[in-house]
Amino acid sequence: MGRAATATINLNAFRENYRLAKSVAPNQQAIAIIKADAYGHGAIKMAYALEDEADAFGVACIEEALELREAGINKPILLLEGFFSADELPLISHYDFWCAVHSLEQIDIVAKANLKIPINIWLKMDSGMHRLGIMPNDYKMAFDRLNQLPQVNQIVLMSHFASADDLTCDVTLKQTECFNTVTAYINAPVSIANSAATLGHKHARRDFQRPGIMLYGATPFENRHPLADQLKTV
Repeated sequence: MGRAATATINLNAFRENYRLAKSVAPNQQAIAIIKADAYGHGAIKMAYALEDEADAFGVACIEEALELREAGINKPILLLEGFFSADELPLISHYDFWCAVHSLEQIDIVAKANLKIPINIWLKMDSGMHRLGIMPNDYKMAFDRLNQLPQVNQIVLMSHFASADDLTCDVTLKQTECFNTVTAYINAPVSIANSAATLGHKHARRDFQRPGIMLYGATPFENRHPLADQLKTV
């Protein structure tokens, strides 16, 4: 007969890890990533724990965001994977979700949407990870088009690192240089730092950090690191 397993969640450690993320860039914002049910820790419980101090929360999809809103979470919520169909856009508008856009096809869908309230878009560039994002050659055009749409409110410039957890690898710097070159003449907030970049790459700490796995006490690095060593197991 099997024995029941118990997961003990340390909410104070979760808060301390978020405060560590904030401390490296205290004048900027940090989005607490609680996608995938807060990496299995319970998204609603973790959101409640940070509701008074988190700048915003990040989830993968609209189903996760709606669950948080229904639980009474009023802070901004970023949909990291954006929308999957046009019928999600009225809900994104109604619940004031921030929404990633990572393809030109999504921009076409936004342009045709009938929205009562304009939405905040996080425009994702593929600066070198090659998973999701608009190619650098198309990025300025994509921004200009979104910026002219009545369906769009604020636009945040966004990208994601492929190898930020390897502090000896030059890929992160190359991605940053690509992103900086393309966005040099675009006046908009920026978000490019995941957990590893928040902790280990000063040049990546911009207007919005996106700490994820570090919030739960897991270091993104293979070796010891002075900031990561301060993380507390959740």
